[in-house]
Amino acid sequence: MALHRLLVAVLLLSAVIAVLADFEDDNVIRSVADQFGSMEQTILHALGDGRHAYRFARFAHRYGKSYRSLEEIRRRFGIFVENLQLIRSNNRKGLQYTLGINQFADLTWEEFRATKLGASQNCSATLKGNHKLTDAALPEAKDWREEGIVSSVKDQGHCGSCWTFSTTGALEAAYTQLTGKEISLSEQQLVDCASAFNNFGCNGGLPSQAFEYIKYNGGLDTEETYPYKGANGFCSFKPENVGVKVIDLVNITLGAEDELKHAVGVVRPVSVAFEVVTGFRFYKKGVYTSDTCGKSPLDVNHAVLAVGYGVEDDISYWLIKNSWGSDWGDNGYFKMEFGKNMCGVATCASYPIVAV
Repeated sequence: MALHRLLVAVLLLSAVIAVLADFEDDNVIRSVADQFGSMEQTILHALGDGRHAYRFARFAHRYGKSYRSLEEIRRRFGIFVENLQLIRSNNRKGLQYTLGINQFADLTWEEFRATKLGASQNCSATLKGNHKLTDAALPEAKDWREEGIVSSVKDQGHCGSCWTFSTTGALEAAYTQLTGKEISLSEQQLVDCASAFNNFGCNGGLPSQAFEYIKYNGGLDTEETYPYKGANGFCSFKPENVGVKVIDLVNITLGAEDELKHAVGVVRPVSVAFEVVTGFRFYKKGVYTSDTCGKSPLDVNHAVLAVGYGVEDDISYWLIKNSWGSDWGDNGYFKMEFGKNMCGVATCASYPIVAV
């Protein structure tokens, strides 16, 4: 009987905790607001006493936001509310993924696109790939993080340099797989120096073209010797600081997810690119899918790194490392539905063969 009462008490306590976790009463929000600094108090003064105002102030507090005027506060608040409505509308659909408020919630889609995505790139170079399929048995699920060759999630900042982070992610994995040692490589060198290979610094580029640049340039410097600035600059490559060289690159045939799965399953992480549409920036967890992306199958606007694959709730997915910081998404990662070339994820895939 005592054990029964204890179990009932535990269940009741769990229910209360669950309710409090989702509780949105003004008093609860105000208790959090008591810890706010001057910027957050300014926000509340400008917007008045309302639930959305407290949520916005809490958002600003969490992400260290700073606004220069009352007009900007009111403008950012309006954008925040619109994005909150977008997130809630999406989550009410009961899809296999959810969205959530993150550091981008006070930005318009146009602002986000200008600072995080590159201009659309055409991946016609992968119309015929050169990855060789073998009879090797593929694991049912793969996560290269478990083998210690995937480097930490980085943050590209306010620069459309995702392609450089996809490139260095693939190279860092290949280097560690080859040598057993960790390395951090220079994205800034690619931003500054790779334009002759049809790359455009903070305005976009492609990993396959970056690999070509590194191959013919003689290598890529380390992050320590050529640190990231998140802005276009002058080329300062120094051969004596090279951390890795590219002997060759391997392209996956456009749209061939079987080839991509084979490469990720038996070789190592692969650079991929896809089309980001508006809701994706608020991804939180689950297997992402969309019926609005990938309408132009050769065009992509964001490059990332496929580090594995698996199945969640009977949905097959790609496991992908992003470059928007570890606070974004699922600790900097996301899952993309497998088997439909979702958003063009298998449109522009490639990986390097490296030497040190």
